[in-house]
Amino acid sequence: MKKLGFTALLTVILSLAAFAVEVGDAAPLIKASDQNGETWTLSEHLDKGYLVVYFYPGAMTGGCTKQACAYRDHVAAETENFQVVGISGDSVESLKWFQKAENLNFTLLSDSNGAIAKSFGVPVREGEKSIKRTVDGKEVELKRVATTARWTFIIDSAGKVVYRAEKVKPLEDLQGVLGFLSKSK
Repeated sequence: MKKLGFTALLTVILSLAAFAVEVGDAAPLIKASDQNGETWTLSEHLDKGYLVVYFYPGAMTGGCTKQACAYRDHVAAETENFQVVGISGDSVESLKWFQKAENLNFTLLSDSNGAIAKSFGVPVREGEKSIKRTVDGKEVELKRVATTARWTFIIDSAGKVVYRAEKVKPLEDLQGVLGFLSKSK
């Protein structure tokens, strides 16, 4: 029975990998609500240089907060030729709380059904999850319906994927991105 379960899991993983966006591919279209409930589309942001798109499992969780804060601190300190957008299965309201709690200075997108992640080939676990956190002295509940794996992509101004990293480690993600971008200048 264990062998059958392992075989099924391996089949799912391999099928996801077969559909993953590769370097050189056109980036899938992105249209989603940001942390303010406004519609954000990829096509409106391609003319501003490279776009770092990182998928993370859940707002205000340990690794995700460290990863987001690394991007926040770099964006605040530098005027690089790139923008950052973080995407998770969190609700718009949860993303707003995350932005507020951590003073995030970049866009967060809600991919509540995991469709954007799946279009990039990022593995998604479906199922409602919630956590409680305190923001400005108020206890809030953060909800998500999809939990994505931690992957990062860089999209150039032509809409082409030029970088892909799977199984990203939260504290190493930014350094990988900066290393790639420094070679691309």
